[in-house]
Amino acid sequence: MGVVSAVLLTLAPTACRRTPPAPSAEYEEAARRFRALYSQKLDEAYLDPGVGEIEAQLQRVPADSLDAEGARELLQRIKEGRQRMEAAALEREKAVASARELPPGSYVAPTNDEPAAAPAPAQPPDAGPEDAGTGNGPQAGTAASELIAGFRGCFQRGAPIDVQGRGMRETWQLADRTACRLEYPQHQDTFLLIEEGKVLTLLPKSAVNMVPSKADGGPAPATDAGR
Repeated sequence: MGVVSAVLLTLAPTACRRTPPAPSAEYEEAARRFRALYSQKLDEAYLDPGVGEIEAQLQRVPADSLDAEGARELLQRIKEGRQRMEAAALEREKAVASARELPPGSYVAPTNDEPAAAPAPAQPPDAGPEDAGTGNGPQAGTAASELIAGFRGCFQRGAPIDVQGRGMRETWQLADRTACRLEYPQHQDTFLLIEEGKVLTLLPKSAVNMVPSKADGGPAPATDAGR
């Protein structure tokens, strides 16, 4: 009996040992897919339809898996990233809607005998991205950097405009060249209003209240602006 007891006591610690948690193939695949998607689209990946499948994979990771904590952290990162991107998109939509709802006279641009800014130099026909200068031209959301060298060099910086309630905003407009007017006829009587490095909206020139410049070069106050 003494020998049997000694053997049982010797085996007891071995029998109580727990199997170490194993890694999760679901987590490894989901993490790999998310890294590939994020490297391609950056923060826009959080709004990509494919991220839903990644979340589903992460939710299938067993709670006792070696990767359970990593799965929870990645799920939380995706959730917070989606909320941040959705909030930013909503702010952009509100900004565009607010700019379009402002009545004529809410936009004030100075006028004088001197050009507000030197026009952008003419670009050769093949300047800019491959698709620049085709289609309907720049629209809301077009990067302001594309206006510099793209679209056949047909857009030049205009006078800054004081948007009521938003402050001074950069503008671009169609260059006064026959080829440009033929290429982009729909942009002849519009300003491209720039905000946060992108075209916020295409603003009809008829909605802008032009006021004469003061002696010091700044615009005189427009008493009817925004009314």
